[in-house]
Amino acid sequence: MEDHARADALSKQLIGAAIEVHRALGPGLLESAYEACLCHELKLRSIPFERQVALPVIYKGTMLDCGYRLDLLVGNLVIVELKAIDELEPIHEAQLLTYLRLKKLWLGLLINFNVPVLKQGIKRLVNG
Repeated sequence: MEDHARADALSKQLIGAAIEVHRALGPGLLESAYEACLCHELKLRSIPFERQVALPVIYKGTMLDCGYRLDLLVGNLVIVELKAIDELEPIHEAQLLTYLRLKKLWLGLLINFNVPVLKQGIKRLVNG
């Protein structure tokens, strides 16, 4: 349960950092620009993260590199998937839930920067 509390606290810090990036840039940029700026903001806030983390798939006991990448893995506890699209779709939630399951993690954030108010573009998903 301690990991859940830590992940929850990290998610609040992440959302604050994402709001700061969105406040500075607004909607309309490429996902890669938001990713770079969010990573810079996380560094400024001393929040530990890894960027573009490989996510292998284990199929019938064999680990396969299928080219999947997590946008951000924060504190080894929270997966963050970034988007800059018109609207989040159920497939985006399914993708994040699959990543959480494959990585055996509890909490993920789906953040779509292409919205007028960032709060409208954030989905918090839990595995299990």
